[in-house]
Amino acid sequence: MEYCLGDADGSATMWTAGPDSDLDGDGVPDAVGLDLDDDGVIDDVLADFDGDGTADHAARDLDGDGIPEAYFTDDGTGTWTVAADRGAALRWFGLDGVEHPAASAPADLDGDGDQERLVDGDGDGVADRAFGTGQAWVDTDGDGRWDVRLADGDGDGAADSAEYL
Repeated sequence: MEYCLGDADGSATMWTAGPDSDLDGDGVPDAVGLDLDDDGVIDDVLADFDGDGTADHAARDLDGDGIPEAYFTDDGTGTWTVAADRGAALRWFGLDGVEHPAASAPADLDGDGDQERLVDGDGDGVADRAFGTGQAWVDTDGDGRWDVRLADGDGDGAADSAEYL
């Protein structure tokens, strides 16, 4: 995995390293352990979760429980600017394609007045799954827009149909 870090003189250096830490908790190394905050402890990590070979997630101060104090993603330009703290509000797209910022009103994707529960499976700060009463939406390609709507018509908790959007 490659990653780029700024130096004290304002320049930047590209690095390459193999994974030696487990950020997603599955027991398989997927991140590079570093001391990003210069506290003398290698308790920070960079990870490549989109599989392009370049770090796109940063977690700072992982302690014994594996939960970072701060979690960031690359905003797509190579800059660590998108805070993606677990449990924080998420940006989301309505079914009409309009983006809603994290601080906006609760998510009501279908406009029925009921709030949907949002999930950010890839940690990029944008919802990629939404769960409502009897239906769910999934962003299958990671572009922030909903691709599939699943429906549970008989209320048994299992999807009975899938509609590509």
